[in-house]
Amino acid sequence: MTPTPRNDVRTTSSPAQAPGRPGFRAALGFWLKLGFISFGGPSGQIAIMHEELVTRRRWISERRFLHALNYCMLLPGPEAQQLATYVGWLLHRTWGGIAAGALFVLPSALILWGLSVLYVLYGHVPWMAALFDGLKPAVLAIVLGAVIRIGGRVLKNAVMWSLALAAFVLIFGLHLPFPLIILGAGLVGFLGGQRWPAAFVVLGGHATATESASVLGDADAAPDHAHPSWGRSLKVAALGLTLWWTPVLLAGLWLGFDHLLVRQGLFFSKAAMVTFGGAYAVLPYVSQQAVGHYQWVSAGQMLDGLGLAETTPGPLIMVLQFVGFLGGWKFPAPLSPLGMATLGAFMTTWTTFLPCFLWIFLGAPYIEQLRDNARLTATLSAITAAVVGVILNLALWFGLQVLFPAGRPVHVFGLVVFAIAFVGLVRWKWGIIPVVLGSGLLGLAGKFLTSGP
Repeated sequence: MTPTPRNDVRTTSSPAQAPGRPGFRAALGFWLKLGFISFGGPSGQIAIMHEELVTRRRWISERRFLHALNYCMLLPGPEAQQLATYVGWLLHRTWGGIAAGALFVLPSALILWGLSVLYVLYGHVPWMAALFDGLKPAVLAIVLGAVIRIGGRVLKNAVMWSLALAAFVLIFGLHLPFPLIILGAGLVGFLGGQRWPAAFVVLGGHATATESASVLGDADAAPDHAHPSWGRSLKVAALGLTLWWTPVLLAGLWLGFDHLLVRQGLFFSKAAMVTFGGAYAVLPYVSQQAVGHYQWVSAGQMLDGLGLAETTPGPLIMVLQFVGFLGGWKFPAPLSPLGMATLGAFMTTWTTFLPCFLWIFLGAPYIEQLRDNARLTATLSAITAAVVGVILNLALWFGLQVLFPAGRPVHVFGLVVFAIAFVGLVRWKWGIIPVVLGSGLLGLAGKFLTSGP
């Protein structure tokens, strides 16, 4: 029998004891910590959030987590940051969502700003490569752990296995765009759910004891603040659009509407609308415009920026901040190069990420009301199965790059770090933070030991 939804955050019918609802200060501490350890691109970041939010802290149940994730997968922009915003909003209303989303980005933005300053002043920093020589194998272990955990929840029959395998083949073998795969899986799930609901509705049904014993459990009704209304939607849209475009307008009134900052605000706002599929999907477009049309960066600098973004926490799309920084450095008038570069970095980051909050605060209340909709559940089940294949593709690609680099010997040190991290995470349930920090320190130690005095 399906439990009766209640407005309370817990359900008394759960066979296991749910943890206490986290206070805002405790949640704030976690989101800040997450901002500093969210390595590995979207799949690695989602894996970290799944481990921390679902498995360890039990702030949200497995199915609610996947429900939110599948919605974020369909949005333009970085899905991991949007997922953090969604969960923060569920737990602590609007300010919770703002805190979660902002802290997911802020550490990365500050770190990349500092690295950008070092880049334009001194060039490459050798210790950075050593640190991430140990970190990357650990991120690979985190991603593979996510494949196992999420796959175990959704790959319950031959149909779901086939969808995951098809998604893997399409993205790895045929290089189809990620958004096309996700939309195709959603269509298959929607149509299949009407004909064969037993095969497609695999994320619904009864919750396990562990899943029910969450702050936001499967049987719990949407919180009071998650009920949509047209009045609320209009207010959110008006405020979001005002915040989005105010810096661009102020820059135009101050420096003229043909100035670099205004062009950056307009260009990266446009890019924020088409970033379906993550950073790699939008980088060709950004590179073509930033290198060829605007001449903010060179092709080599674009690659350097991608390398810096990959070695910092936070969304990979943060590479756009590097582009904005170098554009300001190259065309600084009427300020100093560092001053205009800093404003360029701010404008780029603001117009890239502010829309993400708007999509969540506008759409999430409506998505929350559809958690028990069988057709939507079938659609999201199929999407989740496809996501397993996409994450497996990332793990394989990442593993080949890190452990078996082309033209170089097998990375034995990386294999050892990966094996230790993977067994520790999967079998011994090590925490993500010790694994990330420990692996980075191992990379530093290994580099200095092999380089000699």
